[in-house]
Amino acid sequence: MATLRETAERFGPLTDAEADWLALLTADWQIIADLAFADLVMWREVPDGFVAVAQCRPSTGPTVHQDDVVGTMARPTRVAHLRRALDEGVMVASREPRWDETYAVREDALPVVMNGRAIAVLTREVSQVVSRSSSRLELNYKGASDEFLQMITRGEFPVHTSVTGPRRGAPRVGDGVLRLDSVGHVTYASPNALSCFHRLGVHGPLMNKSLPRVTSELVTDRGLIDETLAMVVMGRAAWRTDLEANGACLSLRAIPVTDRGERTGALLLCRDVSELRRRERELITKDATIREIHHRVKNNLQTVAALLRLQSRRVEAPEAKEALAEAMRRVSTIALVHETLSGTLDELVNFDDLAGRSMRMAAEVASPGVQVKIVREGDFGLIPAQYASSLALVITELVTNAVEHGFVGREHGTITVTAQRDDDDLNVSIVDDGVGLSAKPTGLGSQIVTTLVENELGGSLAWRRIAGGSEVAIHVMVGER
Repeated sequence: MATLRETAERFGPLTDAEADWLALLTADWQIIADLAFADLVMWREVPDGFVAVAQCRPSTGPTVHQDDVVGTMARPTRVAHLRRALDEGVMVASREPRWDETYAVREDALPVVMNGRAIAVLTREVSQVVSRSSSRLELNYKGASDEFLQMITRGEFPVHTSVTGPRRGAPRVGDGVLRLDSVGHVTYASPNALSCFHRLGVHGPLMNKSLPRVTSELVTDRGLIDETLAMVVMGRAAWRTDLEANGACLSLRAIPVTDRGERTGALLLCRDVSELRRRERELITKDATIREIHHRVKNNLQTVAALLRLQSRRVEAPEAKEALAEAMRRVSTIALVHETLSGTLDELVNFDDLAGRSMRMAAEVASPGVQVKIVREGDFGLIPAQYASSLALVITELVTNAVEHGFVGREHGTITVTAQRDDDDLNVSIVDDGVGLSAKPTGLGSQIVTTLVENELGGSLAWRRIAGGSEVAIHVMVGER
């Protein structure tokens, strides 16, 4: 899907500042469309007239445009109307409604101003097919939309500090609207807004009440007050915050209304996000519990490894010492995986860091008298947590096998580990420059590797002798199954 800048630049050059300004406007103009019960269309002037580069349909009323108009040229009869708004720098109302097929459309055009210069034209288009009664809600919604449209013509909207990010639970016009004056008194509250504050414990009307005073009476624990709350409920800053009281939680967003730099009031959007925040807290608690479990498993495994180390010191038989050392190494590898999982909230493990640590540990423990250089090529990428332990054990066993059997009688050697990732397919090659394989390994380590690769990872492996050493090639699937 093309961005606004990409669409606009198809019809003419656009500076970075202009692109950012138009992007900020379109990020927030859904609010204006909903307040105005109208479609909004952005136009840019081209040699042949005006072309539509963006549009927004209202969620509070019928749309004028059933089809997408982006990329279409304005009809010749509309060009003079659009150019007048661009040249005069003011909102221009159409004298007569235009007819689109079988219904009339009332259109207002206004310039989109940045730093005192008009860079585009915005049209507000309202279908005349639906007859609306002039209810109090409609009058206040349209009044608020007129204020924002006038701010656009003066270059005061969008607001640079406005929070338009993807935080869950962002309030919309349909969730609840309050209009405030310059000192934070409520001049209008929609029925949904009253219901939201009723859930917080506010009873009765909000009209002509000081919203900062109302909210301050709700918050009993002063230590938990968000420092942005006062600025939001007074309408002084285009920020967003949460207000919690009596077991309920409201998401609040303020948009200041200004006139030539002087703040005259604000629009406050509110939404009941009690259930959403409860679920978020449950997820945080669940994530913390899982991380703590991984941490405790890691500690227990390290304790087991320490016990195996103590036991190996009391054993004199070389075979028993070697078996205990191998068991200790395998337990330590699994502990590394759980240590990694305890430090992340994701279900994916950055396996490159984990593989590097496990391979270094394997090389050092397997043969302390041999200086082994491990070369890594390619990236493992992110591996699902359920496969991380098995894959780490496989890599560790293969590196250990190469060190123990490939460099017998040598003081140094090189092991090259190459990873190639293609979506869920992972191919790993482990090559050493040792004495090479005389036959396929049949020890416990090779049996463990074969079992893990074929049964746990659903892959395959091949052992082969190459010129100047040996190679083990692994192919596994590390996607969700």
